[in-house]
Amino acid sequence: MSSEGRIPTERGLLQAVLEALPAGALLMSPADEILAVNRRFVRMFDLEGRADLSHGAPVRPVVPLVRAWFTAAGHPGPGPGEILARRPVHRVAEIPLTDGRVIRRQVEPLHHGGTYLGALWFFGDVTERKRREHDLERDNVALTELARQRNAFTAAASHELRTPLTTVISFGELLVDPAFGALTAEQRSFVEAIRRNGERMQRVIADLLFTTRMRAVGPELEIGDVDVPGMLRDAVLESLCAAGPGAPPPVFTVLDCTPGPALRGDRHRLRTHVLGNLLENAAKFTPPDGRITVTARPCGDRWEITVTDTGIGIPESAREEIFSGFVRASNARIGGYPGTGLGLSIARDLVELHGGTLTAGGTEGEGAVFLIRLPVAGPGDSS
Repeated sequence: MSSEGRIPTERGLLQAVLEALPAGALLMSPADEILAVNRRFVRMFDLEGRADLSHGAPVRPVVPLVRAWFTAAGHPGPGPGEILARRPVHRVAEIPLTDGRVIRRQVEPLHHGGTYLGALWFFGDVTERKRREHDLERDNVALTELARQRNAFTAAASHELRTPLTTVISFGELLVDPAFGALTAEQRSFVEAIRRNGERMQRVIADLLFTTRMRAVGPELEIGDVDVPGMLRDAVLESLCAAGPGAPPPVFTVLDCTPGPALRGDRHRLRTHVLGNLLENAAKFTPPDGRITVTARPCGDRWEITVTDTGIGIPESAREEIFSGFVRASNARIGGYPGTGLGLSIARDLVELHGGTLTAGGTEGEGAVFLIRLPVAGPGDSS
């Protein structure tokens, strides 16, 4: 077939390729002549019948028609004549148009064997993407402000509650002092109820303040060598003694810990805010005749600690969301169990800061199982 017979076929193939592109396109020759344009380009700038877009027509008359759509912000750089007078180089720009659209203009110079063959101009409509980005940015700003207001409110409210609660607890302690007169058994039980609930409110406030501080600046870990069996023993004893006189008897608790290497971590945070919260949780949802079991084993380069109870358990669908702040499982809410939903969130955050993991399991109606995995080497070695 002669070269003359191939030209229409090659030109048709070129046109088909441009029409398949998801953007407006113009192919320009080295002599600044139009080789081909697609329909998207024509529609994008309303060029139908307003410019000669045929093969071989000059590009120069088309430039002002296109640039007439640009806003003042879309006219940076040299004018049309200067652009066409130079050999195009690769560049990308996002340009706002007068009708509110935003286009992404991309220039791709074409070379073969060191010879300049022209340039391919792409014009993609990115209006929706830019609008979504703007909406997302606006939402992020609003969420940041809401988080700031929430943290400020939590800190202020907690501060305002701590002083009167301390006063209530202090006067409750004075009432049981024999120097102020003897109390009947019923009166003493009332005072003990005041003390217990006041101390529970103090723990809730402490959790709120701790959560606010973690969100604002993150907790400061005091890393040292932690004797895991000793830490667990202290945590279990504290949980058993937490109820105090007049309260229901503590749930029977078993501790089974295998000796192992010292753990690098923050003993106070792990004992109080991780194990303390898990044991308090277990005791809250387990009946008096139930059982709590704490086991710990060194496993390779990690310690594995489990807290198991025979309480109401956790619905399978809630085993991840209960680690979000202020979220509680449905059976906990329906059952009327007290709580803020902060304890597990704090526990997981601290475990993860130690390079470990905290997960929930068990069977709803039969009990919950919480598994802690902590690297022996401490934070920064979570392999």
